[in-house]
Amino acid sequence: MKYEQIKQVTQKLRNNTTHEEKRLWKHLRRKQLEGRKFLRQHAIIYESVGDEHFFYVPDFYCFKENMAIELDGKIHEFRKEKDKRRDGILKDMGINILRFKNEELDDIEKVLERIKKEFK
Repeated sequence: MKYEQIKQVTQKLRNNTTHEEKRLWKHLRRKQLEGRKFLRQHAIIYESVGDEHFFYVPDFYCFKENMAIELDGKIHEFRKEKDKRRDGILKDMGINILRFKNEELDDIEKVLERIKKEFK
């Protein structure tokens, strides 16, 4: 996909945030979590051929920690192999991936503590 198309995809994702993403974003935005800046729906390009780019868009990403956070709803029960391949590519890039089931957000403090434990 070309860069301009990637920007359109990420903008569409940001404009269609899930309830769970909104819940966690309240705690991550504006450097609220130990001063770390998180981005929502930020494209990570893992390969480029000419002006064509291959990318993944995690729910949240922190450059300083090189950390991606994914919230897994019901759809992920049917995409386990795809998620595993995606996680492998991102891990090969040195990106730490944290996955949370949507239900885990019921204990938001526990989720935030788990995120903080991964900080360098």
